[in-house]
Amino acid sequence: MRSIAVIGCGFGDEGKGRVVDYLCHENPGALVVRFSGGHQAGHHVIRGGVDHVFSNFGSGSLAGAPTYWSKYCTVDPVGIANELAVLREAGVEPMLYIDERCPVTTPFDKLHNRALDAGNKHGSCGVGFGATLQRESDRYSLLFADLFNSTVLGIKLGLIQKYYGFSNVPLEGFMECCKDITISEDGITSVRQRPREYKTLIFEGSQGLLLDQDYGFFPHVTRANTGTKNVLERGLRPSVYLVTRAYQTRHGNGPMTNLGIPHCIKENPYEKNDYKGFQGEFRKSLLDIDLLKYAVDRDDYIRKTVNKKLVITCLDLVEDSHSFTARGSTVVLPDADTFAEEVGRRLGIKEVLKSKAPFGGLIPLGQ
Repeated sequence: MRSIAVIGCGFGDEGKGRVVDYLCHENPGALVVRFSGGHQAGHHVIRGGVDHVFSNFGSGSLAGAPTYWSKYCTVDPVGIANELAVLREAGVEPMLYIDERCPVTTPFDKLHNRALDAGNKHGSCGVGFGATLQRESDRYSLLFADLFNSTVLGIKLGLIQKYYGFSNVPLEGFMECCKDITISEDGITSVRQRPREYKTLIFEGSQGLLLDQDYGFFPHVTRANTGTKNVLERGLRPSVYLVTRAYQTRHGNGPMTNLGIPHCIKENPYEKNDYKGFQGEFRKSLLDIDLLKYAVDRDDYIRKTVNKKLVITCLDLVEDSHSFTARGSTVVLPDADTFAEEVGRRLGIKEVLKSKAPFGGLIPLGQ
């Protein structure tokens, strides 16, 4: 069985979803595996007239690839129901396998998340992801398997409400979505282990390496292992596609370099990051090689494996400024290929692929 891991190098928003979509088209019969994060991810894919941001389904869905939602990921029943309706409206019928051990996000988790991180001091998405995992660690557990037992579901929701101390929180919509997804006969399936009949597994990362809970910059991290840790625990040794934009981005609070350096980064007409959302400002600056090298080197598997490729997206948005910083200096290159080749060289990655916005496939250097 072939396995591929698509990993973001930065703070997220690198273009992982587009790479997964491309790989699914290149590998018919693949299964997309979400192995970190959960419903807080937002992966933008444009394909065949459909323009969609995936949060509760894998980014290979437009290519007809089913998704396996592993036990490391949170599940949002409301988000699944809403996104499923949007996809079906666009003529897409996705298949989603959900591991029954996945933690479930409730309305209580979302309310607590937004109250706790008011002002977005940590950079939260505000959808209850971190709150869900904290509640789980405190043993107030609600798993996907529990949604199939109405008695157990009712008892656990009552205990979770007491855990947070909330009152008068409407649950009708949440309960209806739970009912809808658990009686689904053709689109959502509860499983204990991932299906095994697929010849290619494409592991879709959530946030980037610089938000990893173990080596990101706490407290501005996600409560997930965004590198290869969860993939390796399955005994797999995947090839790795490392993804970065041609410039640095960050959505919400947290440290970010090069903000004071002038640049000519163009506005992305396909950008889906909302400057006014709960996360706050979407920032961009010159690519920082020191940060990327730190992220890649902290993941031992990525650092040691020779079976890796670097994907640089949105190269057309820096065509007037092929620049990055390294060791405190700004490096200016004459063209896109030279820029991409030098970024790869400094990261110790020989095979570099390039792409433009919104996504024109993966193009080798020199083409």
